Amino acid sequence: MDELNRKSVEEFKRSDKTPIIAVLENIRSAYNVGSVFRTADAFLLEAIYITGYTCIPPHKEIKKTALGAEDTVEWKQFPNATEVIRLLKEQGYKVYAVEQAINSISLEKIALGNNEKAAFIFGNEVTGVEQATIEQCDACIEIPQLGMKHSLNIATAAGVVLWEVIRNRISQNR
Repeated sequence: MDELNRKSVEEFKRSDKTPIIAVLENIRSAYNVGSVFRTADAFLLEAIYITGYTCIPPHKEIKKTALGAEDTVEWKQFPNATEVIRLLKEQGYKVYAVEQAINSISLEKIALGNNEKAAFIFGNEVTGVEQATIEQCDACIEIPQLGMKHSLNIATAAGVVLWEVIRNRISQNR
């Protein structure tokens, strides 16, 4: 662990977080939820907000894929996305739905300032982000996909989007 320069739980909780929040709306698979927790830990995200019927910790399937990140990453549960979006906007966050939609912006074109607060909403594995939720967001972003399939697993999509945001911030700090 020392050679990998990993933080302890206490060090993680004291660390300055990236002002990014992942919002999980109606995620069916607890394994996907756990994977997003692990990604949020890897990138020092501020929090995960959970809404709809997405399961919450403690849960054995979340634990299996989160590998302890459910204990390090701050999370909050909300009854619906409207409440989450209202709170985020009041706190100065730009809110993005991650969804293939008319007028969506390609992921590589999103340029956030180094300290800009942003939240990314990831939706249900089959139906995506709810239309009513999309309509409340500042914009919709889409991951470019070049093959025959035009969808990604939600945990994979979260990893791609969150890494792109973090990668851009790392580049700005060099």
